Amino acid sequence: MRALRILVPAALASGLLLSGCAGDPTTTDASDAPESDGEVTLYAGRDEALIAPLIARFTDETGIAVDVRYAGTSELTALVLEEGERSPADVFLSQDAGALGALADAGLTTPIPAELAETIPDGFTSQDDSWIGVTGRARVIAYDGDVLDAAQVPTSVLELVEPEWAGRVGFPPGNASFQSFVTALRVLEGEQPAEDWAAGMAANDPVLTESNGATLDLVNAGELDLALINHYYWYQRAAELGEDAMRAQLAFLPGDPGGIVNVTGAAILTAGVDDPDALALVEYLVSPAAQQYFVEETFEYPLLPGVDAPAGLPALETLVNPGLDLSDLDSVAETQEMLVRVGLL
Repeated sequence: MRALRILVPAALASGLLLSGCAGDPTTTDASDAPESDGEVTLYAGRDEALIAPLIARFTDETGIAVDVRYAGTSELTALVLEEGERSPADVFLSQDAGALGALADAGLTTPIPAELAETIPDGFTSQDDSWIGVTGRARVIAYDGDVLDAAQVPTSVLELVEPEWAGRVGFPPGNASFQSFVTALRVLEGEQPAEDWAAGMAANDPVLTESNGATLDLVNAGELDLALINHYYWYQRAAELGEDAMRAQLAFLPGDPGGIVNVTGAAILTAGVDDPDALALVEYLVSPAAQQYFVEETFEYPLLPGVDAPAGLPALETLVNPGLDLSDLDSVAETQEMLVRVGLL
C-alpha cells in the first residue's frame, strides 16, 4: 500500500501537468514524448447535464476536443468489457468504484502516472493506480420530514426489512450507486446475510424507481416515507426549489453499510495508453478548477485536499466506513445476479 497522500501537488495547482499534454514542450526529451492529436474519446457514466459543461471548459482551456458517449455506468462497463482492447474509449468516467475495479480486473485500464495518482488520498482512489478518485458521494436515507422525526428514521438499512417499513421504502435497483451499496453489504456482512437482506427488502413491498432523483421526488411530494439515495440529489433539489420547499430531509448513516462513501472515478483505458490527451483529461478532472466545479454544481465531496466541501455537509472523514476498501466493490456482476435471484431486478 502506498504512503498516505495529504498534499495538493504544486504541479497540479500551477497547471504544469496539463502543460505537457496540451502540446507544450516537456522537460524531458521532447522528441520521445507522444504527440497530441487534439482529440480524446470519453465514455461518461454520469448525467450529461452535469458533466457536459465541465467537458466544454476542458476543451476551451486546452483546445482538446472530446467525443463523449453518455450512458449509465453499468451499461458502459458492459460495453467496454465486450469491446475489450478494441474499445475506442480513451477514458472512462464512472459513477462508482466498482465498475472501475471490474475494468481493471479485466486488464483494460492502464496505470495512472504516480505524480497524478498521489494527489488523491488513500481510501478514495485505487491502491494500484488503475483508476483515480474524482468526487465522493455518501449514501443516505431521505425521509419525509412531515411524517417522521429524525429520531424515528432507522440508523441502519438493515432495519428496513422490518414490517414497520413495508411499502414505505423506495430505491432504484438498476442504479450503479445502489448496486455498489449492496456490493458493500456483501463485502461487510457476508454473502448470505446480504442476500437475506435483499430478499427481505423484496418481500417488504418496496417502491422501485428508475433513478435517485425520481425516488427523492416521491418523498418530497409526500408519496413515499423513505428513499435510499446519494446525498447530493437533495442538495441539487434544494438549490432548485429552496431549502424551505424541501419536505424531504436527510439522515446520514456513518459506519453503516448503507451509508458508504463511494467515489466517481476515472481510468485511462487501453486506447488511451501513452495518449497525452487522455492523460490531460484525467488530470483536469482532479484539478482544483474541476474539483470546485463539482462542489458548486453537483454538491459532491471534492477529493483533492485543499478544496472545501459544500457547506452543510458532515465532514467526509466522519462518514468513511473503516472496514471497507473501495477496491473490493468490483464484484458488481455478482450483486446483479443476487438482485435478480431475489426479484429486485
